[in-house]
Amino acid sequence: MNILLVYPQYVDTFWSFKHALKFASKKAAFPPLGLLTMAAMLPPEWEKKVVDMNVDKLTDKDLKKADYVFISAMVVQWESSREVVDRCKKLGIKTVAGGPLFTMVPQEFPDVDHLVLDEAETTLAPFLEDLKNGCAKKMYRAPVDVWPDVTKTPVPMWELIKMNKYASMNVQYSRGCPFDCEFCNVTTLNGHRPRTKTGEQIVNELESLYKVNWRGAVFVVDDNFIGNKNKLKKEVLPAISAWMKEKKYPFHLNTETSINLADDVELMDMMTDAGFNTVFIGIETTNEGSLEECHKVQNQKRDLAESVKKIQNHGIQVQAGFIVGFDSDPQSIFQEQIDFIQKTGIVTAMVGMLMAPPQTRLYRRMEKEGRIIPGGSGDNTDGSTNVIPKMGYEKLFNGYRKIVQTIYSPEQCYQRIKTFIKEYKPPRKNWGRKLPGLSDIKSLLHTALVLGIREKERWVYWKLVISTLFKRPRFLHLSITLMAYGYHFRKVADKLRYPPVSRMTPMQPVTANAGNEKSNQNVN
Repeated sequence: MNILLVYPQYVDTFWSFKHALKFASKKAAFPPLGLLTMAAMLPPEWEKKVVDMNVDKLTDKDLKKADYVFISAMVVQWESSREVVDRCKKLGIKTVAGGPLFTMVPQEFPDVDHLVLDEAETTLAPFLEDLKNGCAKKMYRAPVDVWPDVTKTPVPMWELIKMNKYASMNVQYSRGCPFDCEFCNVTTLNGHRPRTKTGEQIVNELESLYKVNWRGAVFVVDDNFIGNKNKLKKEVLPAISAWMKEKKYPFHLNTETSINLADDVELMDMMTDAGFNTVFIGIETTNEGSLEECHKVQNQKRDLAESVKKIQNHGIQVQAGFIVGFDSDPQSIFQEQIDFIQKTGIVTAMVGMLMAPPQTRLYRRMEKEGRIIPGGSGDNTDGSTNVIPKMGYEKLFNGYRKIVQTIYSPEQCYQRIKTFIKEYKPPRKNWGRKLPGLSDIKSLLHTALVLGIREKERWVYWKLVISTLFKRPRFLHLSITLMAYGYHFRKVADKLRYPPVSRMTPMQPVTANAGNEKSNQNVN
């Protein structure tokens, strides 16, 4: 068979980095890891082609060559996914769909021929067997509480993508999270017990990237990389460290963790030794009552600012997510969030309004209280929500807009960069001292042309560049990269309008596992 694997186009969001990527002449931040991994699960004799619509156009010629079109998507790819399905239907081409979007709202895509939902390791094989026997069903779901063994997951087929079009590659080490935050459906999707790959397995995946000449950023896409600390310390991080040292640190690694990383000095040291220099953490809120409300136990009764500082002092940049709109939020929450973000020097601060994904405890509570409404685009920075907030939507939206317009302004953003650079103390390893290559120099010049000459922020841009050159010249490239991120965040924030236009029909509850927009990297 000829199989076309399609990754639909996503809208311009916080995580798209669309405006920052232009400085580096890249088309997308990350490749579609789920599709590439699933491609390795298909029969080896089948012909396979990937079209990532964020990198290339999907042509009718591509579609007509395919016996089947496989589609995987996040919620933010809703519109593009529907367009792809419609095009296939008009051309009479069979479609197979999975991933977070289709897992969350399968009923919204009646024209898809086969819905292969949940984790591909469980549902793909039965579909392929039925397809072989000519009796493929409409929908395949995993049994409740059945979680596949990720040690059986194959290495992604990197040869199917144009790697030079992406800013970072990605690998996955684990699925699942030991915590149970009320608003999060990661545990519904992947369970409470972290399922992990072996140290040898994750090194093999890094080796596969090395062999195809990738050098640079690699995102370990786990929902909580430190969910199983013992295995990390005893097996996985030592294996990564040994491999990175042998290869002279070809990658700089980043991932997602919980804030309790700050409590484990040994773990932080081992992560930096393995080449990790960035983590994303769900801080959510500075209000203790709101943390108790959403059952974010790992964040409670701790000095969150001090925890961030500890992680930065160990050479790991903290990116973070924040939420406003909890029932326990006081009227002062908006200024409190601004003050915290500025104080901690969290440059990449994603702030969103509270959403209730289907099948979460929050969704069930809001449904019981009659507070679920149509809405929720999947873009958690556009001001949309499917929850009626206690403080009133208009007040919540205006406060939210105040936050993003303040923290993404050049003055505030650049001040956070200075604060972060002051606290950032990475070890002096080979990977931290490499001279910029030609592409890096082009990117720096392009950034200087736009931010240092064309944009109104040029005076604060040059002030920060000069300050960094004199005080911490080692981090000039990092500072300019973060300024480019800030430029992207401002572009996204500038589009914020009241009321927001939802790009999605109401999210209705589904009968089994539900996906979320964060899980695009999982093999769903």
